[in-house]
Amino acid sequence: MAQLRLPKDSRVNPRGRVHRAAASSASTRTLRIYRFDPESAEGPRVDTFELDVSSCPMVLDALILIKGTLDSTLTFRRSCREGICGSCAMNINGLNRLACTTSMADLGGEIRIYPLPHMPVVKDLVPDLTQFYAQYALVEPWLKTRTPAPPDRERLQSKHEQERIDRPAACILCACCSTACPSYWWNGERFLGPAALLAAYRWIVDTRDEESGERLDQLEDPFRLYRCHTIMNCTDVCPKDLNPAKAIAEIKKMMVTRRY
Repeated sequence: MAQLRLPKDSRVNPRGRVHRAAASSASTRTLRIYRFDPESAEGPRVDTFELDVSSCPMVLDALILIKGTLDSTLTFRRSCREGICGSCAMNINGLNRLACTTSMADLGGEIRIYPLPHMPVVKDLVPDLTQFYAQYALVEPWLKTRTPAPPDRERLQSKHEQERIDRPAACILCACCSTACPSYWWNGERFLGPAALLAAYRWIVDTRDEESGERLDQLEDPFRLYRCHTIMNCTDVCPKDLNPAKAIAEIKKMMVTRRY
């Protein structure tokens, strides 16, 4: 896998502050965490935290412990703690992951935690996802129909038809895939990225949707779709084991089929 880059604004000072818990033990771990405060004249830095993590099965638990006992200013997103909401996506030991599903026991040595790579940073571990969500909205991720719904029932699908959209619809918009994609780093303002294109695929193949042709027309652009070079980082890092690269390849096949 390609080496993931630091956030866009990171000329990081590696010699940040050191925070130590009162007592050390066999369960003491060292966490080096990216810090950035936009309201401070100080640039980005890496702070070191040493604490007993015996009560922290997951990385998110350690971050919550740090915020509660060592540094209340540490800023990060989290919500469900169950790998469902995608809020706590960050770069841990060089890979994009969810902090709530990353086991401390699976990480050897020092633990290095950064925000998702190559994105503007709001504060500390919080990236600015404004553009990411705008690109998701661009694919119009909702059912589009011309004919009215049946008056006495829902719009039905066969089991096979539903299974085609079952996995793509499981995306939690954590942005792990798009921010792991070198093509997205280089062309992020024009290439929609793996997450948005996976969403587009989910609606293109939905048999209840009646605007598949229009959706393909919107992707017929040198950058929106075709900047994917099948590097596969997106599939490697997806915490839900989805395959955005395959979905993008399927869209390209549809483009060729309808053209020739």
